Amino acid sequence: MRARLILEDGTVFEGVAFGAEGESFGEVVFNTGMTGYQEVLTDPSYYGQIVTMTFPLIGNYGVNVDDIESAHPHVRGFVVREWAEHPSNWRNRGDLDAYLKRNNILGIHGIDTRMLTKKIRVRGTMAGVITTLDTSVEEYVSKLNTDNLLPRDQVARVTTKSTYRCPGEQRRIVAMDFGMKSGVLRSLVARGCDVTVVPAHTSAEEILNWEPHGVMLSNGPGDPADLHEIIETVRALLGKVPIFGICLGHQLISLACGAKTDRLKFGHRGANHPVKDLLNGRCYITSQNHGYVVVPESLEGTGLELTHINQNDGSVEGVQHTKYPAFCVQYHPEARPGPDDSDYLFDRFMDMIDKHWEAK
Repeated sequence: MRARLILEDGTVFEGVAFGAEGESFGEVVFNTGMTGYQEVLTDPSYYGQIVTMTFPLIGNYGVNVDDIESAHPHVRGFVVREWAEHPSNWRNRGDLDAYLKRNNILGIHGIDTRMLTKKIRVRGTMAGVITTLDTSVEEYVSKLNTDNLLPRDQVARVTTKSTYRCPGEQRRIVAMDFGMKSGVLRSLVARGCDVTVVPAHTSAEEILNWEPHGVMLSNGPGDPADLHEIIETVRALLGKVPIFGICLGHQLISLACGAKTDRLKFGHRGANHPVKDLLNGRCYITSQNHGYVVVPESLEGTGLELTHINQNDGSVEGVQHTKYPAFCVQYHPEARPGPDDSDYLFDRFMDMIDKHWEAK
């Protein structure tokens, strides 16, 4: 079946449909990972986005029950050069086409993903639509250039609806779920933590009532500056309990301390981004998925100091508070592209918790 990807500037890519049929609107972004497509599809941070994979062959190892980061996919669409119709892997439980159909996700293949990626790098991320319908290009372009086409309440749509617990024998952690990947939870549970996961808009008072040893601020989608209530919650928690933030959690800590965030032209999305830890001088290969970044000049006077920088563009990849037990990173240490390079950050969180409560 014929399918089209239409961008807000009127560019049309004609290809072949796979997955579901119909139309789906979203922000068109690209991911440079050679593998990990199932993790990409199920990462809640991609909510509302049409994801283009720059690697030309996707789906060659099929799909399985292990490589998921949430209960179901969150992308609005999936764009590939070629999808593998006959996957082969000992864990394979089905092909990509059937998986997308089952989850009502539109896909398109057979287009020039290199051209699309270059256009996004030059023009920046754009709104787009994948469609198998006969609606005219002009009608789609008009709709793509209207305000409020894309959601602004992504966190509210992907957060857990109710509190749940993963029992453990050691430190009590409250994890604020802004669209948390399963890998974050696994990394805490692997360290024996007793983890209580709470909805994104849980108040500081409710969190402190759990008497946590530490608070985890998860990853999630959208513009962090829109989350005023959550920023106030983080501000109220600072100094009262050790805090570790990842991705969106990193941006929220920064905003709560008075720093500013800005939108990246085309974001950081992939599994091979080099990041330097300024505290130990080492460079790590990291997994990233974000469209916003902390403005480095805005850190002055906030009580935050720079701890990590991106070696590609020099952007902020981590900060820590000079007074309170709180630190955070922009990338995903739980995603394991190293594969174990960044595990030490969870251990650093555990050490911070122990030292904080020993001093009480």
